[in-house]
Amino acid sequence: MTISRREMMASLAATMPLVTGKLAIAKDSSPGVTTTTIKVGHIGPYSGPASAYGTMGRSLGAYFDKVNAEGGIGGRKIQFISLDDGYNPSKTVEQARKLVEQEQVLFLAGTLGTPQNAAIQKYMNARKVPQLFLSSGASRFSNYKDFPWTIGWQPSFETEGRIYARHILEQMPNAKIAILMQNDDFGRDYLRGIEDGLGEKPTAAIVARQTYEVTDPTIDSQIVNLKGSGANVFIIVASPKFAAQAIKKGAEIGWSAQKYLVHVSNSTGAVLSAAGFENAKGLISAAYVRDVSHAKESTEPEMQDYLAFLQKYYPDADKSDYVNAMGYSMGMLVEKVLRQAGDDLSRQNIMKQVTNLSMRLPMLYPGVEVKTAPDDYVAIKKMQLIRFNGATYDKIGDQPIAG
Repeated sequence: MTISRREMMASLAATMPLVTGKLAIAKDSSPGVTTTTIKVGHIGPYSGPASAYGTMGRSLGAYFDKVNAEGGIGGRKIQFISLDDGYNPSKTVEQARKLVEQEQVLFLAGTLGTPQNAAIQKYMNARKVPQLFLSSGASRFSNYKDFPWTIGWQPSFETEGRIYARHILEQMPNAKIAILMQNDDFGRDYLRGIEDGLGEKPTAAIVARQTYEVTDPTIDSQIVNLKGSGANVFIIVASPKFAAQAIKKGAEIGWSAQKYLVHVSNSTGAVLSAAGFENAKGLISAAYVRDVSHAKESTEPEMQDYLAFLQKYYPDADKSDYVNAMGYSMGMLVEKVLRQAGDDLSRQNIMKQVTNLSMRLPMLYPGVEVKTAPDDYVAIKKMQLIRFNGATYDKIGDQPIAG
């Protein structure tokens, strides 16, 4: 079952009676909140090795422009402050302090990266400032007992790793697997999921593993070493720049292994075009956000609404880049939380609302829901397996699956 943007807006509007009529007595003592504005902070890589993700912050900001143009949240405009960390965790810390202590934002939303969010997790919890909907699937961000002010939104990396492992076992039970992985929690969480999904076979099935650092200029030598292992399955656990290099180098040296590519780097516009569409043909990935690579040709109302949004509020966006759909969807999620919070925009109530969500978003694959609880900090739990056909993605199976 799909949900249109119109249905989504109807769902959001259902919360408005909680707000209407109460503005005259609205609380404005919460940090980042006045009678006319709500400050929301964000940190993203507008420069550096992961700058391809910077467009998510821009699309998120564009969504808030739309909300403001339509009257804001209960009469308040969202003041979105997004800062560049260059994908450098030490810079993330600096920017988080600036947003919390100088700008006095109500909360942070959508900050990108595993080491980046890990670097500020203790600080945000010590200050009791919500750290919401992180763009990372690391398991440490669903630890509600130790870090109650931090919550992600995307499926965990371990979940995704298990999905790939089980698909490999189904399709190639005697596969020899090679893995390229980033040398941090991002890579290690995926590896745990893959090994878990392989069950009793991980030692026998994984024949080679190579790591890289985000500061490495190239990963060519790792790809050559992985090919030398004789593996016929290649799992790429890498951020966009390195994923594109891996696909391209593998093709250059004639390695025809079946490729699996983690969802954070499966953008056709930002990654596969750089790697070469022909080189990427046949690779398998998973997604929770719909494929927008051919959004212009789609007649689905969800796609049409999304394109109309981009055209009006972010006209320079690459419409084939799913990262923009992530920012658009995250904007809807933040809007939902703020409307659901009503007149009580305290940080405590924001967390209460964030951990009581049950909704669908129009740009997520049908069957993928956002659902949280005070003891469940993994908002999205299912993904759709997809295969790249040289131009766009085809679904594998009819329904998203859990890992």
